[in-house]
Amino acid sequence: MKILKRPLIGLLLGLVCLSAFAEDKLGSRENPVKIFFTPSVDSNTITTNSVGFLKFMEKETGYFFKSGVPSNYVAVVEAFGSNRADVAVMNSFGYLLANSKYGAEAKLKALRHGKDYYAGAIYVSEKSGIKTLKDLNGKKFAFTDSSSTSGYLYPLKIFKDENIKLGNTMFAIKHDNVITMIYQGQVDAGAAFYSDAFGGSIKDARERVLTQFPDVEKKVKVLKITDKIPNDPFVFRKGIAPEMSAKIINALVKYLGTEEGKTVFKNIYAIDGIVPASNKDYDSLRAVIKATGVNLGELVK
Repeated sequence: MKILKRPLIGLLLGLVCLSAFAEDKLGSRENPVKIFFTPSVDSNTITTNSVGFLKFMEKETGYFFKSGVPSNYVAVVEAFGSNRADVAVMNSFGYLLANSKYGAEAKLKALRHGKDYYAGAIYVSEKSGIKTLKDLNGKKFAFTDSSSTSGYLYPLKIFKDENIKLGNTMFAIKHDNVITMIYQGQVDAGAAFYSDAFGGSIKDARERVLTQFPDVEKKVKVLKITDKIPNDPFVFRKGIAPEMSAKIINALVKYLGTEEGKTVFKNIYAIDGIVPASNKDYDSLRAVIKATGVNLGELVK
């Protein structure tokens, strides 16, 4: 037995060294840093716009990079669990799942029009006669989808707080679908994202149908704006070396400071900048989920 101890110790040390070596190889040509983009526009738009971005990141950090565009936010979450994603730009709800299941951490968050937050809103048809939240009792209402912060979770909290009992409800999937349904009278009201007007024009969900319905701002009104929602985070896989994270973060900040970077990320996510973020920044969203009694696992299903 004593004779076997030395080879056994040597073998264990060798395995530890091999494991450390494999981790060190992250960022090599054979094992590039994998950046995932939660789909917000079609995948071709993301892929085309990210080519120059990846080249910039490689030049700035000395690491090799590879991008991926999964079919939905759940696939991005699970990619953290299988080490197929090292960094990802995610929606806030998806981040909570990635953090709770796999320990992924937010390091940066998006700026839009200089703000690191947005909101949801309850929109109503001008013809509906709805003037107060109480008027929504028994009305037809459209949410976006059950995992949407601005189009479901935050408005749902308002209804619970105010004891509003809606009539028929449905999920319209997309924010512009909600606005269209209200405009065309298919529902009395609905929930979708909201941003303050900027540069003299609306920047909320109604902007998405402005070409189709030029008078949408008059026909679809904002009844109530939700609490602030933290913007989309840039999320890092648990276990990435701090030195590597720092290099990637510095390169991201530098890229978003260039004209090319601003254009690329505006095309993909309507982002015009990024600022530091931490896991605590998303505690307000956790509180809303807890208050509404929504089950995260059920939403994913």
